[in-house]
Amino acid sequence: PNPAPQGGGESLVLEIGFGGGEHLVAQASAHPEQRFIGVEPFLNGVASCLRHVEEANVSNVRIHNGDARDVIARLPDASLDLCYILFPDPWPKARHHKRRLIQAEFLDELARVLKPGGEVRFATDWANYAEWTLEQFTRDARFRWTAERAEDWRSPWPGHVTTRYEAKKLGDCAPIWLRFVRI
Repeated sequence: PNPAPQGGGESLVLEIGFGGGEHLVAQASAHPEQRFIGVEPFLNGVASCLRHVEEANVSNVRIHNGDARDVIARLPDASLDLCYILFPDPWPKARHHKRRLIQAEFLDELARVLKPGGEVRFATDWANYAEWTLEQFTRDARFRWTAERAEDWRSPWPGHVTTRYEAKKLGDCAPIWLRFVRI
């Protein structure tokens, strides 16, 4: 079955690893015309997000507890307008890099489900993960990095809502904001 929520408009947005759900619910509240899917592997985050959904009284969100790759595998081709990946686990040790979400196989599935012109918005506060992500996406001809000047990756995109994790500043650098468009 298609994991997308009913209602809202035709626009579909996915947030992978939504943590406590602050960003996801704020976006869903600000954009009732869009449909949102949030995926989080940790039950505490899912519970927190469900509380935010109830408090905000939003109905255009569907929550999945589990692996984002499983949800993406069930999405129809060219069905996704936007994908947020905000501060994912950086797996900073070299021997753990294979556990990172951003891998060639993941980009294959992301390219399949994103509409032409669809966006991926990625943020991290780990310099090495930013470099890794940039390498993975720029190697893939199906994506284009949108930055034109340094300020483009030093500042969040318009409408960004700061997450609890982001506010903790646990990484080794200031947040890096990368935006890619599906060609």
